[in-house]
Amino acid sequence: MIIKTTKFSIALKTRLGKWSISLIIVFFFLYVLSLLLVMSGQGGGATLFDNLVLTIPIFLAGISGILAFFTGIISIVKSKERSVLVFLATAIGLFVLIFVLGEFLFPH
Repeated sequence: MIIKTTKFSIALKTRLGKWSISLIIVFFFLYVLSLLLVMSGQGGGATLFDNLVLTIPIFLAGISGILAFFTGIISIVKSKERSVLVFLATAIGLFVLIFVLGEFLFPH
């Protein structure tokens, strides 16, 4: 009987893993920036593109989160990345992807 153990670590080993972490950091930065813009008095409109000052950061944050998910998945599957940080970034990216798909598939 062969038992294979997987060792998880904090250190990043692959370039795609580093990209995934970088993209999720950019996601959080842009998300906080958009929250600060809303708190400063920027208001939305009837459509997504009515206020580009709000649209651009939140749009780029969504793209960054989704790209963090895909680069994390590729890093985990193809490059055998086992960093806890990459798993966390991939999970956050998955939540962003689900949210964005929900907004497009079931608009309110």
